[in-house]
Amino acid sequence: MLRGVLLWASTNPFLARRLPRFGFVRRATRRFMPGETMDDAFRATRELMQRRIGTVLTLLGENVTEPAESVAVVEHYQRVLKAVVERRYDAEISVKPTQLGLDLGAELAEANLRAILNTASQAGTMVWIDMESSAYVDATLELYRAVRGEFEGVGLCLQAYLYRTEGDLKGLLPLRPAIRLVKGAYREAADVAFPRKRDVDEQYARLGVILLDAVRDDGIRVAFGTHDMRLVERLRAAAAERGLSRGDLEVQMLYGIGTTHQERLAREGHTVRVLISYGEAWFPWYMRRLAERPANLWFVVRNVFGG
Repeated sequence: MLRGVLLWASTNPFLARRLPRFGFVRRATRRFMPGETMDDAFRATRELMQRRIGTVLTLLGENVTEPAESVAVVEHYQRVLKAVVERRYDAEISVKPTQLGLDLGAELAEANLRAILNTASQAGTMVWIDMESSAYVDATLELYRAVRGEFEGVGLCLQAYLYRTEGDLKGLLPLRPAIRLVKGAYREAADVAFPRKRDVDEQYARLGVILLDAVRDDGIRVAFGTHDMRLVERLRAAAAERGLSRGDLEVQMLYGIGTTHQERLAREGHTVRVLISYGEAWFPWYMRRLAERPANLWFVVRNVFGG
């Protein structure tokens, strides 16, 4: 019930305009994002690097309506990538296809993605393509396929809660893709996505085993985007059974969530990255983060109203 309300709120234009104006709402976001600017994201990156934790940086925003907006996004990421090299940050970036103009046409989105990938290639930095709602899956897969043959440093996010994802993954494996596996955070119909958490968890574990087999057999890069430590432990055991090193098991978590787990996994030799989101267009993203784990909402309430 609560998850459904939060996901509904994430798509409500009125709430997106009104709620961010309130100071208590802005304060509540501080757990999940270090600030709204690139420099805020870099500050958090430096702090995490001291703990041997890398980052993935993403500028918040989606569904641009003008080509000029998408060009501004490209130019922003190019500045980020150049700064990452100059300052020697252990940071990658993650982009949303609709932020690159996918709603305006696949050609525009691909051209913008190529511009970012060219800069990233020169910088030796990875670019992840986010997966948005199910309506964009086919177009996003096509976008990835269009650039994969030309660029090594490009990865794709797949969502375990979609019924179709196992088939999508198996179709991608011949490309030797880099994959980030997440559970999924968008509001989807029951005929599109598993409605029950336990079914999502089982699908995630099943896909994780397929991916670990590909790590062993083909040396692909896989990142498990989850805060579910029970799943992480299952995957650690599966990786060990396949003779993989601890460094082969990469876990990616959100900024501000599960920090003790992040640090422990890094100390134990696993590859850990933290996804740092920043920017002014944070409301839809923030609602989806609360919906992923409703317990986060009670944390926010305690910290905002409880002092």
